[in-house]
Amino acid sequence: MKKSICIYFQVHQPDRLRLYRFFDIGKESWYYDDFNNRTILQRVAEKCYLPANKIILNLIKEHKGAFKLAYSISGVALDQFEKYAPQVIESFKELARTGCVEFLAETYAHSLSSLINEDEFAGQVKMHSEKIEQLFGKKPVIFRNTELIYSDSIGSVVADLGFKGMLTEGAKHVLAWKSPNYLYTNALNPRLKLLLKNFQLSDDIAFRFSDRSWSNWPLTADKYVTWLSRSLEKEEIVNLFMDYETFGEHQHETTGIFDFLKHLPSAVLSQTNFEFLTPSEACKKHQPVAPLHVPYPISWADEERDTSAWLGNELQNEAFSKLYEVRELVKEAADDTLSADFLKLQESDHFYYMCTKFFSDGAVHKYFNPYETPYEAFINYMNVLSDFLVRVQKRSLAVRVKSGTKIAAKKGSK
Repeated sequence: MKKSICIYFQVHQPDRLRLYRFFDIGKESWYYDDFNNRTILQRVAEKCYLPANKIILNLIKEHKGAFKLAYSISGVALDQFEKYAPQVIESFKELARTGCVEFLAETYAHSLSSLINEDEFAGQVKMHSEKIEQLFGKKPVIFRNTELIYSDSIGSVVADLGFKGMLTEGAKHVLAWKSPNYLYTNALNPRLKLLLKNFQLSDDIAFRFSDRSWSNWPLTADKYVTWLSRSLEKEEIVNLFMDYETFGEHQHETTGIFDFLKHLPSAVLSQTNFEFLTPSEACKKHQPVAPLHVPYPISWADEERDTSAWLGNELQNEAFSKLYEVRELVKEAADDTLSADFLKLQESDHFYYMCTKFFSDGAVHKYFNPYETPYEAFINYMNVLSDFLVRVQKRSLAVRVKSGTKIAAKKGSK
């Protein structure tokens, strides 16, 4: 039986908040930095999404469908593409038409809802799946949670939502002596198959590719294929999961990252007996070797591979809990604008910016952070949240008053 390579790319852009001061609370309720969001999205589209999609399309054609891969595009990123760069949507649609690209489901807002509210989580997953089916013509059957966050209980919920497989991190502290290069199952619901990221081989591309101090620099496609061959000598599948922005944004074009991408499929297909599979194909082909026990949430972030990048300090936890305290009031308010803001304020990036882990992973956090300090991120977010809470309370009160008036009117008419 042929060994398998499964490639998956995360595509996400957050709704960055504008500078929102304490004195804006109650006066101005537009929270987003439209200029910055548009500028960054269009820049990344030109540097990464459009050229990378073109290369991927050419590779699929060149190898007559033997090259396959998957994407997970957050709903908020899709919304920004439609608003600021519709040509990116069209390029993904062109990839979808090849039949060699699978689009995965996730939370619409790239949120942390799986860690706090099952109903919110399920609602966002349904919303995202419908968006993917609307744009790309096929309902997702494989799930990828925000930043590969996973636990036994989250996986069980995902299985109940009807998904056949889920992607997560091949975390050392979970696997112990076991290898990420096999399929596993959810410990509570064995119907859900698990594809685990090989973080060593994935991070060689995503993080180390342009590092001239790295002993393996420069990384060529031929050299990389020898590593893949070594990994699959006795095992079944290598899962390469990374941010799509690796190509052209995190790793600039001048590093040779696009040339590496162009040459990798032909190097694999000509030098090995491996095949490229989408996640759903991998789940159909390979049999799980064991259940994977993950009692506490893991992710693909930082050295710890846990959720501390988003919920590891008091600032993050206070902001997170305050936001979700008003979920029921937001639903009760039945206001489209409030619901849209609630969705955007759940984006995990807002909490990531508040991270105080400036040791082993400080450089990574600083690269993605528009704030000078995590405290600035917290203050800005809490100012926005304060205004949002005022609006929610006002709307909720108005709805209750109106509802009470209707009930009184009905009683009076009898």
